[in-house]
Amino acid sequence: MTPEAFIDEWTKRLNEYRAVAAHVDGEKICERVLADFNAVREAEAHTVLTLAEAAIRSGYSEEHLGRLVRQGKIPNAGRRGAPRIPVGDLPRRPITRAAGPLSAAYDPVTDARTLLNRRKGGNHGLNPS
Repeated sequence: MTPEAFIDEWTKRLNEYRAVAAHVDGEKICERVLADFNAVREAEAHTVLTLAEAAIRSGYSEEHLGRLVRQGKIPNAGRRGAPRIPVGDLPRRPITRAAGPLSAAYDPVTDARTLLNRRKGGNHGLNPS
């Protein structure tokens, strides 16, 4: 099942349930959605991508992915000179987050005062703690 077929199928079911104000068994619906989603994932795992497509999905550069294929760390589903990478074998670049709390915004005024304080050795209008 393709992602598009999955969405079409469940949109159709949603509209049918809505039209008749159906009350359904949540457990059975969840089981069916998960089974269909697993079918989508299985089909997707056999899809092969060009290096450009693989770079977009993985977060790694085309050059890096090409190097991994040449080194045999990723199987080549294409041919020499035109490599293809199966989606199931695609490496995923880890998501990195900036240090500190996510809600903390950068304050250039505070940054400038801190820098001046370090260079001059004074508090430059800041309250000493």
